[in-house]
Amino acid sequence: MSQTFSLAIDAMGGDAAPEMVLDGLELAAERHPQARFLVVGDEARIGPLLARRKRAAATCAIRHAPDVIPGEMKPTAALRQGRQSSMRLAIDAVAGGEAAGVVSAGNTGALMALAKIVIKTLPEIDRPALAAIAPSARGDVVMLDLGANIQCDARNLVEFAVMGDSFARAVLGLTNPTFGLLNVGSEELKGDDRVRAAAEVLKDSHIGAQFHGFVEGHDIAAGTVDVVVTDGFTGNVALKTGEGALKLMRDMLKQVFTSTIPARVGYLLARPALDRLREWMDPRRYNGAILLGLNGVVVKSHGGTDALGFAHAVDVAMDMVTHRFNDRIREGLSRLAGPVGAPAVIEPRLAAAGGR
Repeated sequence: MSQTFSLAIDAMGGDAAPEMVLDGLELAAERHPQARFLVVGDEARIGPLLARRKRAAATCAIRHAPDVIPGEMKPTAALRQGRQSSMRLAIDAVAGGEAAGVVSAGNTGALMALAKIVIKTLPEIDRPALAAIAPSARGDVVMLDLGANIQCDARNLVEFAVMGDSFARAVLGLTNPTFGLLNVGSEELKGDDRVRAAAEVLKDSHIGAQFHGFVEGHDIAAGTVDVVVTDGFTGNVALKTGEGALKLMRDMLKQVFTSTIPARVGYLLARPALDRLREWMDPRRYNGAILLGLNGVVVKSHGGTDALGFAHAVDVAMDMVTHRFNDRIREGLSRLAGPVGAPAVIEPRLAAAGGR
């Protein structure tokens, strides 16, 4: 195929694939009528299903993939055995320049491993980061890293901040997003050497005016900043804690409003407000984690999502493609003091502080 596609879609990834994926593309095609999607998967299953979805059929081409990477397969096994899988061939399309990005609801570990090895990181990036959007009291907030890098140094945190800034501009439409480093306190002396060294570099950078400083866990839900930057270990713990808190709140509200007859009457009176709250906290609105720092756009949809959630993941990917996300990252890193993500600035500070 000589056509250049907006996105390659792993049609076989996800609990309800391929029907859920194609239903999501039907919604996405309405929102992005100029986009072109390369749908990768079992052509015998996809073809008849796609034909019944007219909007999607008008924007999609099919590429046959005989295999599927199962959800329980380890990343190392996926690298060895998944060369003809829908996920791998979709990623290959990005690496080969046929598509600007890929969206998959399949095996998370396999997607991250394949993307890093096949698509590779940008020359300016030491490590990619996993980012996602979450709700806060002041609107949406970007969080990264959420698990791609368990251990990070100061250089990584600086790069994450630049990528988070570019992502907030491209996807959230913010002109000057504020950002902070997640820490055990907001005071300048708090935290370890790598966090303090990263803060010093960011203060003096081209986005220094947007740097709020250190933020704490409660600042995430409060919306103190637009972008929260941390290592993958801390970020993943914070994300799962937040998800658990939201589920607890939903369960408690359900229990309260079904406990007695007066409570049920109260629910009927409060239902319009509760419906707005449910819509605001709908996890489908925040579906789509993004692996930032690669030579292409990579978006991971939740495997258990429905068509609306998958369409949102496609929206995120399209925003990144349309707003030239990777070009923004390159520009941001080039403006940092020192070459390639400012290691020349960071390393002496780490050495002086005994951080290495």
